Amino acid sequence: MIHVVAVITAKAGMRDLILQAFRANVPAVTAEQGCIEYSAAVDAEPALKFQTPYGSDTFLVIEKWASMEALKAHAATPHMAAYAARTKDMIAGRLIHVLAPA
Repeated sequence: MIHVVAVITAKAGMRDLILQAFRANVPAVTAEQGCIEYSAAVDAEPALKFQTPYGSDTFLVIEKWASMEALKAHAATPHMAAYAARTKDMIAGRLIHVLAPA
């Protein structure tokens, strides 16, 4: 299994628009072969005392894939290219972490 944690920081005030485009893309992604999980998450409110919040412009994409091949195929899909094109001007920064179970 492959885990992906993507930290997406929107330009000021743009997070909800990016999340709207993300949610519209979820059915196509979850229909892909090898997709186990694909969801977005934001800071929980109220936060715990030990939490380090990401803030109001940031969200995480949590993904699980059956294999690296499934993740590579996902990255090459037309719907992901369309999502990237639709949101590129709204994104201030992005960190992608591709992880294997420990």
